[in-house]
Formats: sequence, C-alpha cells, structure tokens
Amino acid sequence: MSPQKRKKLSKIRSELDKIDNSLIKIIKKRTFLVKKVLELKDRKNQIVDQKRIRSILSNIRKKSLKNKIDPRITNRIWKNMIWSYIDYERRNFKKK
Repeated sequence: MSPQKRKKLSKIRSELDKIDNSLIKIIKKRTFLVKKVLELKDRKNQIVDQKRIRSILSNIRKKSLKNKIDPRITNRIWKNMIWSYIDYERRNFKKK
C-alpha cells in the first residue's frame, strides 16, 4: 500500500472510531430503556415478542431502502441487537 493510501486509510479509520464512540453512547441509552421495559414485565415469557420483532425488522428494512443502505446489513445488525437484548433481559429478569 502506498503512503498516500495508508494516510487515507488512517483517516477513514479515525472517522469509523468516532462513529463507534457515538454508537457506544447510543447503546448505553438503549440499554437504560431496555432495563425500564424489563421492570414492567411480570413474566419471563413476555420477554420475546415476535410481533414486535417482525415490526421492528420491517421498519428497519423500509428505512434502509429509503436511505440506500443494503437491508441485509441492517437486518443482521438489528437481529443481533434484538437477540442480544433478549439474552440480557433473560439474564436480568427478576421474578416478582
């Protein structure tokens, strides 16, 4: 790789790092809200809501297409995020 390309690569990676830092802050906010949702659930079987999952993924697909983002990328990201939070809720569910 040429020095010029290496410099461009470094700059792009720096921008990616900034976006990652922003995402971490957003994930922290989302986790806080998921905790609040979990406090409202009475039974463990309320954790997975297939209808809501389908709705979220459908909306993400529409927004992805509208914004010219490959919907396979966003679908995979959101599915992983959803199931990660489901796992989080299952681990943190406190029976009342």
